[in-house]
Amino acid sequence: MNWKLSNAKFFLIATRFINDSLTFFFGKRIIHFYIIICLFVGCEYADESDFTHIGITAHRGNSVEYPENTIPAFQSAISLGVDWMELDIHKTKDGQIVVIHDYDTGNLGDRNLRVAEVTYDELKAVDMAHEFRIRNKLTFKECPPASVPLLSDIIKLVMQQNGTRLSIQPKTNCGKEAMDIIKVLNAEAWVGFNDDSVLKMKEVKEKVKSIPVFWDRPGDTNIDDDLKIAQIEGFESIVIYHFGITKEKVDKIHEAGLEVGAHTVNEPARIKVLLGLGVDRFYTDDPHRLMQLLGRK
Repeated sequence: MNWKLSNAKFFLIATRFINDSLTFFFGKRIIHFYIIICLFVGCEYADESDFTHIGITAHRGNSVEYPENTIPAFQSAISLGVDWMELDIHKTKDGQIVVIHDYDTGNLGDRNLRVAEVTYDELKAVDMAHEFRIRNKLTFKECPPASVPLLSDIIKLVMQQNGTRLSIQPKTNCGKEAMDIIKVLNAEAWVGFNDDSVLKMKEVKEKVKSIPVFWDRPGDTNIDDDLKIAQIEGFESIVIYHFGITKEKVDKIHEAGLEVGAHTVNEPARIKVLLGLGVDRFYTDDPHRLMQLLGRK
């Protein structure tokens, strides 16, 4: 935890003590002093906070309301005020790092191109809103064409504000190139990484230790073995497939000083169960509904 946050907490506790003491002698109106101080400390915290410890992650952007991994999906997630957005990256034939989940465009686009076998100019001609538009019975006006964005474009979008951070999942061995982009943009404070590969996540920590890692694990994972690795490598969070999360696993992760994440969960009833178990972070395709469920929107 950083120096400012520790001092802010101390200041808040001290202020509360003073407020309680003064209230005893002068009545309730002194509470306005406390509120003002809290607002001040809150503003300080917003600028300096550790974004690993707060928990709505928009999976591929707001991918229920917009085509996944497209600029509109990320713009929407930011406007909702989510804590994190998650995206996937691949490398094109000409070395561009692009935002797309699959190895090709066949599932979502209006034509099928394999990302590693085409240039970015060829790739961005594919309409990646095609499947979303058909599935939701939308017109072109309601759902305009959308192209595969560059990772750098999404990082720049995130850097225009200070409320939402970006978690990057390398689907191929392109983590080094992603880190180079982050360094050029001076974006270390705006990003994290997630994946199930220990080697990929170790590479992140070796490059920039301060960048948080959210290590993805399957539901049947051996949490004791995972915790040993996570602590050695300095990972901040273990993110488990939500049906495999138990109270025992949550408690062990918390006892080790790490955060517990759940992926990918959309149903309100399941989210409430996971909250009861103590889960800290949620990856969801429907961040709007989760924000409403948690009373944040």
